[in-house]
Amino acid sequence: MTKHIQLLYFASVRELLGRDREPFESAAGSVADLRRELAARGGSYQEAFEAGRVLRCAVNQDMADEQTVLNDGDEVAFFPPVTGG
Repeated sequence: MTKHIQLLYFASVRELLGRDREPFESAAGSVADLRRELAARGGSYQEAFEAGRVLRCAVNQDMADEQTVLNDGDEVAFFPPVTGG
């Protein structure tokens, strides 16, 4: 089943992709599946979402992990981990 997801990109992810948001149709059942779909697009998407790259994620503005289930209409944000002092 195809889900309509709004993707949001922040910081270095936004810089790599050259955009801050996009609508996306996905068959992904989880955040991990979505990352694999995005990486499979190749080019800068592969670099941004490759396995092993540490990214944080929020689904509908709640922090999420790789196993978080996705639903039609979700908003998914990706951003690098942030440290500060």
